[in-house]
Amino acid sequence: MSAVSWSQELIDKYNINGPRYTSYPTALSLRDDFALAQVAATLATAKPQLSLYIHLPFCHKLCFYCGCNKVITRHQHKADTYLDYLAKEMAMYQTMLGTRSLNQVHMGGGTPTFLTEAQLSRLMELLHQHFSISADAEMSIEIDPRSCSETKLRHLRALGFNRVSYGVQDFDEKVQIAINRVQDADLIRRHVEVSRELGFASVNLDLIYGLPYQQVSTFTSSIDQVIALNPDRVSLFSYAHLPSRFPGQRKIKDEWLPNAPLKLELLQLGIRKFTDAGYQFIGMDHFAKPDDALAQAQQQGRLQRNFQGYTTAGQDCLIGIGASSISQVDGVLWQNAKDIADYYSAIDAGQLPLVKGFRLCADDRLRAALISQLICHFELDIQAFSAKWALTSANVDFATYFADAYRKLQPFVDDGLVTVSDSHITVTTLGRLWVRSICACFDAYLDDAVTAPRYSKVV
Repeated sequence: MSAVSWSQELIDKYNINGPRYTSYPTALSLRDDFALAQVAATLATAKPQLSLYIHLPFCHKLCFYCGCNKVITRHQHKADTYLDYLAKEMAMYQTMLGTRSLNQVHMGGGTPTFLTEAQLSRLMELLHQHFSISADAEMSIEIDPRSCSETKLRHLRALGFNRVSYGVQDFDEKVQIAINRVQDADLIRRHVEVSRELGFASVNLDLIYGLPYQQVSTFTSSIDQVIALNPDRVSLFSYAHLPSRFPGQRKIKDEWLPNAPLKLELLQLGIRKFTDAGYQFIGMDHFAKPDDALAQAQQQGRLQRNFQGYTTAGQDCLIGIGASSISQVDGVLWQNAKDIADYYSAIDAGQLPLVKGFRLCADDRLRAALISQLICHFELDIQAFSAKWALTSANVDFATYFADAYRKLQPFVDDGLVTVSDSHITVTTLGRLWVRSICACFDAYLDDAVTAPRYSKVV
């Protein structure tokens, strides 16, 4: 994508608060009156292959920017207790899954590498005890380089992990100090080198734009250092400053943050430099080498999104375990208790620790498919979509069904961010930066006055 000049007027107009659409409806729509029995009923007819996400919430130290569900502690034994409860939750799912297998397992947090080698070994033993894992499954883990020695990295490879993701965020020391995440560039470089030596199939590096004190010159240096490390994938996330929701962010003063035009310039800088370096711009916040599975899935029209972001495994076949994890299987979503004490209490009572959920209706499924198509592929074939979702047999055409969305979409059309014809809706090159705002036009749950302020700015 070539660089684009934006006026302040356009930034103010389209940089709204909006969801990231890792699901539709989003997690804010989950309901407290969701019935536990719905999970067993859903899994009884689930696909033969599923994905698994495991949330490991512990961190040794607080990163001020972080909006994840986490527990800051130096007490290593807390992870042993947590593993005890993960084992019990796994056993509950084991009885419901039967012969179904896992083709993707991802560990996130928190900091998964908070766990010691012995604790990681135990976790993998529990996984193999309770689940059938495909021989060629993708096994991925998020790594904080500061908590992962070379010995631990080698141990992860020996346990069967074949994909790693490193949190870089920014190489500039002033930025690192402001976010309380100081890590040496040589440490990250060495981790990537060892990952290659050990034969990990994929290495991902995370960057964040919009952090305190970031400037074009310093962020250019960070991007150049990432490109030099030659990762298979790059995640370029937008910092969401929501101090009212995440107390740690109150350590970051508003005046330290780049303003909206500068933040957009940092994003455009990343897009230009990574695409010039040969990466495919997947969309929103991801880049991948053209031969990477993520890029190939997009090229072949198979790319989807789930609660882990862009995925090759499908958006409707994910089980999440651990505190705060969210599952989505066959149009049913459910979320575990966020607080560890509540998570433990539910399991002690012999129940799945979920606290809320949602079953998609026909309209939800229709909109979910449409939003997924636009956010993953930036184009919708209206006739093919209408036929697949039986809009024609319902005696209503696409434009009539989505009349309200078309009305909301018109300003984007007027400004050249979207084109709409009888046959296609296409997000233009310019519009890709604002795809979250464009997708929001089709969101039946997004109330600008009530729900929108709970989301971050789209850029």
